[in-house]
Amino acid sequence: MKRQLFKNYSYQFDKNERKLITTFCKQVVGQMNGDERFYGDIRAYNSIIEKLNSGAEEVKLTKEEKTKLVLQLKENIKHIRKTMEKSWFIKRWLYKSMLGQYINILSTHFEE
Repeated sequence: MKRQLFKNYSYQFDKNERKLITTFCKQVVGQMNGDERFYGDIRAYNSIIEKLNSGAEEVKLTKEEKTKLVLQLKENIKHIRKTMEKSWFIKRWLYKSMLGQYINILSTHFEE
């Protein structure tokens, strides 16, 4: 079995996916801002935001950026699922669409 030496980290996001990922990254940066331990993470997320806002049709992420984004998306999905289990109908209904969008992005673009 042959191993793939180089992976392609180029993605084509539609308008809604770009907006959702940009908003997500801005929230992550806002939460980590001010703590110097997260300097590398903040730099990676700011780089993702810049690349998404550049307007290029194809977004090329580095391995580090892709790894951090996927990990944070997975953790956010776990958190939303836990919140939905404990919440009432209206809050669950509001989180359902967000959960669906995150799962869709993860499965469409970052599934291995």
